[in-house]
Amino acid sequence: MFSTAAAIVVFTMCVRLALHPLARAAVRGERVRAALAPRMAELNRKHRSDPDRLRRELERMRAQEGASPVAGCLPMFLQLPVFFAMYHLFTTDEALLGHTLLGAPLGGRWFGALEAGGVLGGPGLVYVGLFLLVGAVATWTFVRTRRLMADAPALAPAAAPGPSAGVPAAPGGAAMGRMLPLLSFGTLVTVAVVPLAAALYVVTSTTWTAVERAALRAGRPEAAAPAAASRGRRSTT
Repeated sequence: MFSTAAAIVVFTMCVRLALHPLARAAVRGERVRAALAPRMAELNRKHRSDPDRLRRELERMRAQEGASPVAGCLPMFLQLPVFFAMYHLFTTDEALLGHTLLGAPLGGRWFGALEAGGVLGGPGLVYVGLFLLVGAVATWTFVRTRRLMADAPALAPAAAPGPSAGVPAAPGGAAMGRMLPLLSFGTLVTVAVVPLAAALYVVTSTTWTAVERAALRAGRPEAAAPAAASRGRRSTT
């Protein structure tokens, strides 16, 4: 029943549309944090011997500029109840267990599709399509993230001349920086192990996130940075 699968996709898009203001706020926060990087490095240089003072000063600066460190995680966390509800419905509701997408049960999983007809069987091809879409989105996200991280040194205080140069990075930061772009490929594992209905939700949400972030970052990337930078100059005069 294709209509049920289509309803899941439309429902997912409605959820993401409702969360769009939070996504916009998250991208604005990224721009503000990038603009604040030199000031954060200066605080680190001045108060590196007093961790408590450094923490208070950083928290005060973030509060003044509205740069919440958790803003970017809110859209993901707020989706979790919806995802788990979808997972529960299509594993326990007898009326929904019989719904299919091109022969693949919405309550079934990839391994079941392989047992039913192999990779090239009807259900298997549904998952092949999902894996290809997720792989394309993950690759695009990976390339964009690597490009953004490659541009980050231009904004990072350690690369800038002056008293803030040479500030050591946080322990484990380099390893985290290498791993972060690879996280987008974790969706492939999720799609393989959850029921197909939940996989449709994940694929739709992941695709929406990639397109949404690209559109928002291409909007007015310079809008937040000059404002934060000008406030930083006023605070130092």
